[in-house]
Amino acid sequence: MASSSSSSIPASRTQSKKPRDKIADWFRQALLKKSKKMPVSQESHLSDASQPATQDGLSPSSPSSPSSRSSPQSGSSPARRSSGVSPASSPTHVDSSCSSGRWSKDYDVCVCHSEEDLETAQELVSYLEGCRASLRCFLQLRDATPGGAIVSELCQALSSSHCRVLLITPGFLQDPWCKYQMLQALTEAPGSEGCTIPLLSGLTRAAYPPELRFMCYVDERGQDRGFYQVKEAVIRYLETLS
Repeated sequence: MASSSSSSIPASRTQSKKPRDKIADWFRQALLKKSKKMPVSQESHLSDASQPATQDGLSPSSPSSPSSRSSPQSGSSPARRSSGVSPASSPTHVDSSCSSGRWSKDYDVCVCHSEEDLETAQELVSYLEGCRASLRCFLQLRDATPGGAIVSELCQALSSSHCRVLLITPGFLQDPWCKYQMLQALTEAPGSEGCTIPLLSGLTRAAYPPELRFMCYVDERGQDRGFYQVKEAVIRYLETLS
């Protein structure tokens, strides 16, 4: 009897271990499955979060995602700024004078004036450079190369400017360098209509230079002392450049 009872005890122990082993195996398999699923879910979540950036800022199809609700109105995404869709990246106003041909020369305007009319010339340059088109002006006293020859500097200023404004005053008519600039401007661009703009100041029509009689001038008695008309004439000419 003792032998039979002793042999039955180990059998019951081995039988009782089998369910425990099964339960342990089941837990291990469940944990392994869970650990394998977690990277996939995180990966899919990251791909959903990055979807607005890969589609130029457009929201994903799921409206319940917080990122989809915030991404269309968010302007901080680099991909959205580079796509050109963001209002911040597009210019609010495109100036028609900013054509590619405008940058083929160093200056938009060369202001030709006598020495006694320097103050008026400075006011004109300040007006043109401060306007919305930000016209680039050449003013001899400010922009000429120190030590350079006057003739070469004047010729270089005319050739490197799209337009020439001749500030015609009594001092202009008496200055030989001003007359030289006027003739040089007419020689360089005889057929370029609108690039030479005379601004008549302190003179009657009878005193208007005969070399310019075929050309309409701007009267200083106009709006902003004629500065406004000069600016509009320069912008119109720049618009013709391709």
